[in-house]
Amino acid sequence: MPARPLLVLVLILCLPLRAVLAAAGTDWAAYLGDAGGSHYSTLDQITPANVAALRPAWTFNAGGAAASNRSQIQTNPLIIDGVLYGTSPDLQLFALDAATGRELWRFNPAEGPGNRAPSGLSRGLTFWREGSERRLLFSAGRFLHAIDPATGRPFADFGTDGKIDLLRGLVADDATIEGRYLAANTPGALYRDLIIMGMRVGEGPAPAAPGHIRAYDVRTGERRWIFHTIPLPGEYGHDTWPEEAWKDIGGANCWAGMAVDEQRGLVFVPTGSAAFDFHGGDRHGDNLFSNCLLALDAATGERRWHFQFVHHDVWDRDPPAAPVLCEVTRDGRRIAAVAQVLKSGHVWVFDRETGESLFPWHEMPVPASDLLGEATSPTQPMPLAPAPFARQLFTEAEATDRTPAARAAVVQRLREVRPHRPWDPPSEQGTIIFPGFDGGPEWGGPAVDPNGVLYVNSNEMPWILQMVPTAHLTGDASGARALYTQLCMSCHGADREGNAAANIPKLTDLSPRLSAADTLAIIRGGKGVMPSFNFIPDVAKNALVDYILRPESAEPPRAVEHAGVIEATTGSRHPYVTTGYNRFLDPEGYPAVKPPWGTLNALDLNTGEYLWRRPLGEFPELTAQGLPPTGTENYGGPVVTAGGVLFIAATKDEKFRAFSARTGELLWETQLPAGGYATPATYAVNGRQYVVIACGGGKMGTKSGDAYVAFALPE
Repeated sequence: MPARPLLVLVLILCLPLRAVLAAAGTDWAAYLGDAGGSHYSTLDQITPANVAALRPAWTFNAGGAAASNRSQIQTNPLIIDGVLYGTSPDLQLFALDAATGRELWRFNPAEGPGNRAPSGLSRGLTFWREGSERRLLFSAGRFLHAIDPATGRPFADFGTDGKIDLLRGLVADDATIEGRYLAANTPGALYRDLIIMGMRVGEGPAPAAPGHIRAYDVRTGERRWIFHTIPLPGEYGHDTWPEEAWKDIGGANCWAGMAVDEQRGLVFVPTGSAAFDFHGGDRHGDNLFSNCLLALDAATGERRWHFQFVHHDVWDRDPPAAPVLCEVTRDGRRIAAVAQVLKSGHVWVFDRETGESLFPWHEMPVPASDLLGEATSPTQPMPLAPAPFARQLFTEAEATDRTPAARAAVVQRLREVRPHRPWDPPSEQGTIIFPGFDGGPEWGGPAVDPNGVLYVNSNEMPWILQMVPTAHLTGDASGARALYTQLCMSCHGADREGNAAANIPKLTDLSPRLSAADTLAIIRGGKGVMPSFNFIPDVAKNALVDYILRPESAEPPRAVEHAGVIEATTGSRHPYVTTGYNRFLDPEGYPAVKPPWGTLNALDLNTGEYLWRRPLGEFPELTAQGLPPTGTENYGGPVVTAGGVLFIAATKDEKFRAFSARTGELLWETQLPAGGYATPATYAVNGRQYVVIACGGGKMGTKSGDAYVAFALPE
């Protein structure tokens, strides 16, 4: 072992905690900076006056990037006692000397008897310590691992051989949800000796797992409590669903992350939409506790209060990011608050203890659905302040004017779909979603400083949601096309051409590259962010393989037994599927709306007024044509420091930038080896401040990468 890591280990084992911290510097010890998810650091060595002098201090290549340019790193790393903990694109966990980037150890969850490469992503880790005990809690796919941070070895006394299968114990009978998709992309929240876990589950018309919230003992892995986000009979909120919905409806999960108020013993949990995202004919009612901010007793899981942002969601309008804890001033009084951003570009701010909104709002009448079997809510909650930080309406006046041809094409398409109205339900004609499915804000989330100023990056990309009735598919002679439409079309498209902007591969050219056995293995086990479809019968899996791989000149694929009824093969009762997650672009691939296409915003939560707003990112070829910077789509959040600097990567142009937190002025930018679609972290070792960003790329059609790059001022 190199001398420096050995010294760090000796310090960890032998010195009092205060001495360790003094020797190691200032940490980034929790996901998004602290238990409250503030994205804020007290470090102040880097300032607006000197930030332009930043230089790369080290680069670490983690390995595991896919040659197909579809792998990603979304990790906000931890830095504790001079050691950085991060994950690779293929979900290997590693530890580095945080001053040099030298690897100390590595843990591969795919190694060992019975293990296989996990699917999904990792946005971060959880670090627990009490006295001399230390544990890293690391989720990969559906498993939660407990790892020794000094050695990288699993704790065998945690769960079974050092890990917990999160699909187990979610419902009373595990067999009823066997094979359903589940992955814990976002780290759990820590409260005392508990790790509180959410997870990602299925969102399509196929059967999905429920998104119940659970707390586990960090030492043993024993479950200590569970909160049913789809209430069981006799529980509060059960009457907002059909009587039997709790048995087979999925979703209402926390995939975005949580915040913990350690002083008050509260965990704040944003919950996702119920499955199926875009049709709720089998879940009439408001559907508590989907699309909520839940305040739970962190020790027991008991509900203290909740607020539902969307009743009976059919737009996939769930909270996209973890809430942030902050303090705001009202009438001369400081109030402990929690703020939640929504995909629509709105910010809600609540009193942490009571759940009272600190800004006015009302229930707004909204259009009704005309889809078969649907019953949307007649009203939806709308804040009256602060004003949204993303545009809310896409009409011909907002159509791009980048070129006359681009504008003409966009206006023509606008006239083919339904005229845009906020809260217009999904339709067969086509419904504009603006801001789009990825916001507004997204999973990177906002930063907040001690003065109550919220810094949030936002997308301004319109999408088109179009529903397709499944009734005509029941007569499909092949049956396999019906299966493809139900299970695959929303991602890979009706024409099997994929979606390059979303890094979803096309399926029309798989045959030379993948055998039938390879394709079947992916359908069974999933790959990357693609879930497993092992729950469908083997004959249906084989039919899908035939349909996906057959050349255009081949005979029609084999018929699926009983495929005349889609429910018999997929379990879906839904009369519609969607044509997919389709960005509304002009013919040259730029957003169909006028710029800005991505923004960075500073909002004073004390007053509800914006301090500054500016485009975030650019298309260099458009700038070269004389256009002002347009902003780009962006994924990954900001970090703000006591030195008055805001750091953010996130943009499609693959740059890392620093802004003045006070004015929004661009102070520094640099090109990254791949897109930094993650939230950075800042820390200090031996008195030197660093800022590090994971450069995984692989979104919006950009190249994939495997690098972590740390920057610092010259020594």
